[in-house]
Amino acid sequence: MSGLLQSWTTLLHSLAPKALGLTVWLAALGLTFGALERWRPIRRRQQARRGWAQDIAYFYLGGLLQPFFTVLATVAVIGCTAGLVPVGAGAWVAGLPLALRVVAMLVLGDVAFYWAHRWAHECEALWRLHATHHSPTEMDWLVNTRAHLLDLVFARVVSSLPALALGLHQPAADLQAVTAIVLTMTTVWAFVIHANVDWRMGWLEQLIVTPAFHHWHHANDTEAARNKNYAALFPWLDRLFGTYHMPKDRFPSSYGANAASIAT
Repeated sequence: MSGLLQSWTTLLHSLAPKALGLTVWLAALGLTFGALERWRPIRRRQQARRGWAQDIAYFYLGGLLQPFFTVLATVAVIGCTAGLVPVGAGAWVAGLPLALRVVAMLVLGDVAFYWAHRWAHECEALWRLHATHHSPTEMDWLVNTRAHLLDLVFARVVSSLPALALGLHQPAADLQAVTAIVLTMTTVWAFVIHANVDWRMGWLEQLIVTPAFHHWHHANDTEAARNKNYAALFPWLDRLFGTYHMPKDRFPSSYGANAASIAT
């Protein structure tokens, strides 16, 4: 109990500087994506999108509180599943080359995220949380921030489990530096794939999730587009699991969630 109280006290003391950092981060994102969406928009707007102020509130809520609750939930889950990993697996993994460990973290993490994301659409209880992210009827970079706190925690915990369980995260100066770089890049890319930008990337769309790919995940214009494109990084996972949808010559005509978004 005292340890938990100390963690909460540390969190409260760190809120002010972290909020300042988030404000700087938000300003940088706004300037960057504001320019990109004016340069190559899918749809031009004459006024601000409805709900943008709520998205900023979600941005701060997720940025300030999500990491703390994710750590608590991850520790609890790892404690319950520690015996499932074979003894000695950690030492073997620690001996793998750095590049291989990073690739394994990315691939296994996205496989886990794929299923967490898919369950969020197929399980009614999880969908009630995840539907928040699908509520906007227009797409832009700020939609990335609109997510229920518990939905964020669930996705982060599940996607981090393979790396934690296998010891891929084991302390190493090089690995920590690479992980920080990868985390920053994937965070920025999450804003890119939600952005209102008319980008098609040719053959790269087969290798990495792009704006077109993820916009179809938010689509609400055809039955064929619903409950598709769950991967965060690698679209071939959706090909593998039968949930890939990617028209070559267009973006969706409408976005948003409805009851039919729950897969049956």
